[in-house]
Amino acid sequence: MRLSVLDLVPVRAGQTSADAVAASVALARRADELGYTRYWFAEHHNMPAVASAAPPVLIAAVATATTRIRVGSGGVMLPNHAPLVVAEQFATLEAIAPGRIDLGIGRAPGSDPVVTALLRSSGPTSDVDRFEQNVRDIQALAGDGATLSLRTAEGPRDYEVRATPAAAGEPELWLLGSSDYSARLAARLGLPYVFAHHFSGEGTAQALAIYRGEFRPSERLAAPRTFLTANAVVADDAAEAEARARRALLNMARLRTGQPLRALDTVETAAREEAGAAADAVIERMRDRWIIGDLATATRRLRELATRFEVDEVMLAPGAGAREAEPADRAPARERTLELLAAELLG
Repeated sequence: MRLSVLDLVPVRAGQTSADAVAASVALARRADELGYTRYWFAEHHNMPAVASAAPPVLIAAVATATTRIRVGSGGVMLPNHAPLVVAEQFATLEAIAPGRIDLGIGRAPGSDPVVTALLRSSGPTSDVDRFEQNVRDIQALAGDGATLSLRTAEGPRDYEVRATPAAAGEPELWLLGSSDYSARLAARLGLPYVFAHHFSGEGTAQALAIYRGEFRPSERLAAPRTFLTANAVVADDAAEAEARARRALLNMARLRTGQPLRALDTVETAAREEAGAAADAVIERMRDRWIIGDLATATRRLRELATRFEVDEVMLAPGAGAREAEPADRAPARERTLELLAAELLG
C-alpha cells in the first residue's frame, strides 16, 4: 500500500498563521523522510481553523523543503481562478520541482457565497459552466501550449500561448470531486480521479464504479487510476487517539450545524466542551467513517478500506489535535500518526 497526505494547514487556539504553516512544512518533511507518496494542500477560504487559502504558495514552500515526495493541490478550486493563471502557477512549480508536481482540480468554490463572490469580483476567474473546456485548456497551456485564433483589424491571426516558455515537463493533472459529475468527466478525458471520501464517506463506491466503467484511455493514462482519501488520528494507544481526534470532530460538527467557527481547540479544551445534542449526533456519524485508534486498529481499517474500494493508495488527512504544552510551530501528534502508519505499512 502507498500512503499520502492531505493537509488543510490547521490553525489552533494560540497559534499564528506563521506557526501553522511552519508545522505543515515540518510535517511534509517528515512525510518525505518516511516514504509517503504525495503531499497535497486543499483550497479553503475565510475559515479560522484553516490556513490553506493559497495551495500554489504552500506547494512551493514544501517542494523546496523536500527532496522526493510529490507535492500538489487537493485541490485548486478552478471556478475561483483564470485557467491561464492556474496553468502558469503549476508549470512554474513543475520547473521548481521537476517530476514532483500534482495539479488536483475541483469544481466547488471552497468557501461560502460571500467569499466566493469576493474571489470572483477581485480578478479574472473561470466560468463553472465551462469547467470541462477550462480543464482541457490547462492541460494544453501547461504542456506544449495552445494556439488561439484571434480576429484583428488585419484579419484572423493565430496566437501561440504557453504557461512557461520552455517547459521540459508538466504537472500531473487529477480531477477531484464529491459527485458523479467529476467521475464522468475524468473518465471521458482519460484523467486520474479522486472522490472526496474523507469529506462525507457517501457515494464513493458509485463514483468509482462510474469512473472505472466509463474510462476512456488517453495519451496520458492507459487505464483508470484513483485512490482513497480518509481522515486519520493514530496514537500509541486508543484513548490518546480518541482524545486527539475530538477537537477536529467538534470543529466539523460546528460547521455542519451552522455554529460560529473558530480556531481549533486544544485537546484539553475539547475534552471540557459540551457539544450539544445536534453536534453530538453529527460527531457520532462522522466518527464511524474516521480512522481513529491505536496502530493495530488503524492498520486493519486502512486495509479494509483499500480492499473495499480496490485501491493501492490511501491519502490521509491527519487530524490529531495538539496539547497546550506542545510547540506552536510543530504538530507532534500529526507527525506521530504518519510515523506509526509508515512503520507498519511502508516498511
